[in-house]
Amino acid sequence: RINLRAVQFDREVYNFFSRILGNLIAVTNIRMDVHCENVRTLNVNVGIMGHVDCGKTSLARAISTHFSTASLDKHPQSIERGITIDLGFSSFMAPVEGSLFTLPYDQIQFTIVDCPGHASLIRTVLGGAHIIDIMLLVIDVNKGIQTQTAECLVVGELTANNLIVVLNKIDVIPSKLREVVVSNMQKRLSKAIKTTRFGDCKMVPVAACPGGADKMDVYGSPLGIDILVANLMALVSSAQKRLQGGDFLLAADHCFPVKGHGTVLTGTVLKGQCRVGDIVELPHLKLQKKVRSLQVFKRPVQTCAVGDRVGMCITQFDSKLFERGIVAAPGTVPSFIAAVVSAEKIRFFKGIVHSKMRYHVTVGYTTVMATAVFFKAPGHPASLATSAKSCEEGILFGSQDDSPLQADCTNDVDISLNRESNISAFNEDLEYEYSSCLDSVPGDNSCTAGVEHFCELRVEDKRCHRVITSTCSTWALLRFDRPVTCPAGSKYVASRFDADIHKNSCRLAFHGRIIHPSVEDPASVKHIKVFTMKKRFGSVDRVHDVKTVIGKGMFKKETDMTIFQGLRVFTSRGEIGTIAGAFGKSGKFKVCLKDGVSPSDLKGNASRLILNYKHFLFGKEAGKQMKQ
Repeated sequence: RINLRAVQFDREVYNFFSRILGNLIAVTNIRMDVHCENVRTLNVNVGIMGHVDCGKTSLARAISTHFSTASLDKHPQSIERGITIDLGFSSFMAPVEGSLFTLPYDQIQFTIVDCPGHASLIRTVLGGAHIIDIMLLVIDVNKGIQTQTAECLVVGELTANNLIVVLNKIDVIPSKLREVVVSNMQKRLSKAIKTTRFGDCKMVPVAACPGGADKMDVYGSPLGIDILVANLMALVSSAQKRLQGGDFLLAADHCFPVKGHGTVLTGTVLKGQCRVGDIVELPHLKLQKKVRSLQVFKRPVQTCAVGDRVGMCITQFDSKLFERGIVAAPGTVPSFIAAVVSAEKIRFFKGIVHSKMRYHVTVGYTTVMATAVFFKAPGHPASLATSAKSCEEGILFGSQDDSPLQADCTNDVDISLNRESNISAFNEDLEYEYSSCLDSVPGDNSCTAGVEHFCELRVEDKRCHRVITSTCSTWALLRFDRPVTCPAGSKYVASRFDADIHKNSCRLAFHGRIIHPSVEDPASVKHIKVFTMKKRFGSVDRVHDVKTVIGKGMFKKETDMTIFQGLRVFTSRGEIGTIAGAFGKSGKFKVCLKDGVSPSDLKGNASRLILNYKHFLFGKEAGKQMKQ
């Protein structure tokens, strides 16, 4: 047994022997356990994202030494199509060194999550993004930012804590021009990255697979991998020390049978810990199973904790019933068909985010169609006005004819997609005003402002040099087509995947967190009070007495007048009255005027009656009671 804390590794020697050992395991298929039982390991999940065919899987192969059963495009369709179609998992170890000695760990395990790059597989990317700590955005140095590059950057802003840009395929550039070309690309990319919350992130040039897979023997080993590993180590700090408390929660991404042992679920621990022998639940199936064994990259362990990539073996379970989903402590994760969520528009989305429209909502590994209804505190503007749209939209998602990196850029814009909405501010006892679109402002037509000329926005527009902040919180009621299983507080992303994938535009519309899941029928959600302001007009038919007039034209004869009884009405001259009830069965009604009535005052314009009231959309008040 070796105490890794007491050993000072030389970086080149360590990397050399790590790769030799990893290649030996891969070639000979020998199961070698080089870990000590008492070695404390910090797991850091690193997601590799980028446009299709930028070299993501090659980078995962170059940097990893341990490979899971779901890695390096082993899926038959991946081999047939020549692209990554599912999440792949691999890992490598690094010693705790330098400033990291203060961490209570002996070694660091980087788990590599290789995500697909094709536009049609963005659901899979979103599913993998919620488990990562650090994002590697892979960019072909010869092409720069492409459509999926920008979309992955948006996903990173929503989910990842840190970002490293990897400029791949530098081997294609002639050695004499390489330094100049890479430097120019870094300058161009920095202009786009500075408009995001990642600011001055590191950019590392690499050649993950020099000469291509068929010519690695000629061109040699990968370039720049050691520098990339050093930059990953620099992002591992005491801030990533995870809390071990809470109920166990595992995001399982693969399920397969092992003859003679049982069914294995592989995934990432999001919360809490689990031991061999514990009882776990598959919430969406309403099944509870006993944990027979646990493995971390083929190494048997007795316990797993938050952040770990783990394989969990359970017995007497048909693997065909489970593809991806949640494994949790019994009774801790609900299934629901409606939920109140915090909502914030993603600024790169070109269209209007309308209420009562259907969106693809991704929560964890699940994507479900849902109808959204937006609402906010009455009297406040929406959480973001498109009239103050920031200029970085045109940088990442430019027009088809323009390079997305053509424009100059300054660092005067400070807008973060990852701002957390004030979830605790939502109060189900309060009344909220319905919003026709997510970014609407009462009395302002900002919902459509700038949409037609979205792609022409550029950062040299001095009007864009401002800090845009959220002035209030906006919420939404999501009604799902089928039950969703996730804990309260989970992040979600709502998208329009029905949009044309060949257009250079962002399909991610808005995001937030699940606040109040509801297991009730979504057509009768009782715990929220959302209203729209309604206005009705009528006229005075005749004077009934000195304080009462008879009104007409405001209601139909079949209208239930009892729900309007007691509401205030105004005459066109500003006189105040109260609806006293129905008069006959033709839709006429009585109005008692506060200061009395004079027949001469009710001629001409004064004969008009106006009623303003709140119409509730959900809950017990919907359609049964009107308020003012």
